[in-house]
Amino acid sequence: MNAADIPTDIDWDLLRSGAREAMRRAYAPYSGFPVGAAGWDGRTVSTGCNVENVSYGLGICAECVLVGNNRVAGGDRLIAVSVCDSRGAILLPCGRCRQVLYEFGGKELLIDHRDGPTPLGRLLADAFGPEDLAAGRG
Repeated sequence: MNAADIPTDIDWDLLRSGAREAMRRAYAPYSGFPVGAAGWDGRTVSTGCNVENVSYGLGICAECVLVGNNRVAGGDRLIAVSVCDSRGAILLPCGRCRQVLYEFGGKELLIDHRDGPTPLGRLLADAFGPEDLAAGRG
């Protein structure tokens, strides 16, 4: 996807605002690092925040909560996602979250990036996805 292919009807300000609002609901007593995420599927904005646990490995990232909330709301395939920290600064999803987002948005999913919207396929090159399972079942 090149710059000419990036949809122009995405309201990045609305997504960033949604991510900031979700971040305010984060439960991050251990790291002190609240994170919020907002995603758009073409009709609905869904949000999520990180939820930590005293057993650190059981914490849930904001992007995973976003995907779950999008599914509960009957959402479609994600088109754009924005993630932020407590200052409202843009964050990039961790590797695990990139894989989760790939499942629900594919390589075309646009990720908010300080250099401009970036396709997930560029951030998670040669990703393993549902199409690989289908091909392997041959």
